Amino acid sequence: MDLKKTFIIAEIAQAHDGSLGILHSYIDSLANTGVDAIKFQTHIAEAESSYAEPFRINFSYEDKSRFDYWKRVSFTEEQWIGIKEHCDRVGVEFMSSPFSIAAVNLLEKIGVKKYKIGSGEVSNLLLLERIAKTGKPIILSSGMSSYFELSNALELIKIYGNETVILQCTTSYPTPPERIGLNVLEELKKRFNTPVGLSDHSGSIYPSVAAVALGAEYLEFHAVFDKRMFGPDSSSSLTIDQISELVKAVRLIETAINNPLDKNNLEPYTDLKVIFGKALAVNKNLKKGHILTLDDLETKKPGNMGISAAEYASVVNRVLLNSKKKYDFLLQEDIQH
Repeated sequence: MDLKKTFIIAEIAQAHDGSLGILHSYIDSLANTGVDAIKFQTHIAEAESSYAEPFRINFSYEDKSRFDYWKRVSFTEEQWIGIKEHCDRVGVEFMSSPFSIAAVNLLEKIGVKKYKIGSGEVSNLLLLERIAKTGKPIILSSGMSSYFELSNALELIKIYGNETVILQCTTSYPTPPERIGLNVLEELKKRFNTPVGLSDHSGSIYPSVAAVALGAEYLEFHAVFDKRMFGPDSSSSLTIDQISELVKAVRLIETAINNPLDKNNLEPYTDLKVIFGKALAVNKNLKKGHILTLDDLETKKPGNMGISAAEYASVVNRVLLNSKKKYDFLLQEDIQH
């Protein structure tokens, strides 16, 4: 049996708001939660954006445009190298989603093991081909994609033979329960014959826990120190404490899945079945020669005192060979066979 191990990705994204110090604080805090990877987003403003790009949520008090925002929260190659080195040092995998070919080129210099494709880039086949050519595993987030668009992306990736994972994702921040789409996990697995997972923006741990129970092999969610912090994703993120709780829950579920029970194997219950089992007794004083009826019977613990309660039918209409006091156990030698 293949042991299930969920790959858990905590995404910092832009929760650092351009502060290198805050970013490194996130790495240390998340490393202590037990996640497998910490994911960032690599934005190179000039390569991916323009001044025509609108804000998804106009949250910024200091950026006149979305382009200005990307400029402010981006890092240099040297800083990215330091970020990856920090992740390596604390034992978590460094990941980052690229949003331009220039960003892919940068990440290749820095060294990533796998690529996560954001929902908005699934139809960006030029970017996908550049990533596929690296030969590295690809995780596709399906938030804004139809099955047709996913098929197109996978057909392109198939040419290069990359390992591929598809994440069910709803591009809604935060995602209400009725739009999480846990049913899509099985559908993705059937349609594309790939491992699946959940990229969740609900702001709670419950969808991810449910997804693992339903077969998800990958989880992704945004991380934030406090949901009241400045930023576009804060309300749909998990706090550090929530992430710690989620990791514990996922590992518990994995243990359960990896240890299937045989309901026919009762060996672990040998002693308990005696302690909690019941044996037959009489519920009134009865004289020798009495013919037993159902109305004469009671059951008492433990279960190894004579005749099992499961065998009650075997004593009905039988002659009592010995007088019994109320609540005495009924033994085989008390019954005429």
